[in-house]
Amino acid sequence: MAFSLYDATVANYLQTLDAVSGFLERGLVHFREKNIDPDTMVEARLAPDMLPLRFQIISVAQHSRGAIEGVQSGEFRPPASKTPYDYAGLQGLVAQTREALEGWTPEAVNALGGRDVVFHLGDHKLPFSAEGFLMSFSLPNFYFHATTAYDILRTNGVPLGKRDFMGRLKMKKS
Repeated sequence: MAFSLYDATVANYLQTLDAVSGFLERGLVHFREKNIDPDTMVEARLAPDMLPLRFQIISVAQHSRGAIEGVQSGEFRPPASKTPYDYAGLQGLVAQTREALEGWTPEAVNALGGRDVVFHLGDHKLPFSAEGFLMSFSLPNFYFHATTAYDILRTNGVPLGKRDFMGRLKMKKS
């Protein structure tokens, strides 16, 4: 079986986005049970010099949907760190991201292979191929921010385990 660009990216984004949606929902239930305003968690951090939950979820969207769209357009920019979202807004962002990615067919994503992509970071421009950008930049960032969001919730008492992060496994069909 050939392993395609779609399989390496969008299929994995969707699996993890389902997990992110699930652990955000578990967080919401936990915070309500403990009489904690979930909106106070939007600015929660693992460490003082790390960005908050809000930025982690925005980055999950940017490094999945935004990455595919960036490859399509040939340009990618980091997300704005000051975008205002409440907890429900973050949940909505994950749902919108998933919905947008579900619209991409394997053929359309695979056709992006070989394109040039420029990552704009301030005045700096970093040139990539589509595959290099997605595999060496986008996917590692996507997983970093999804893991950090999970860790922020876990650190704040949400009862999460490894299965909550893994999402639905791609089991072999009989």
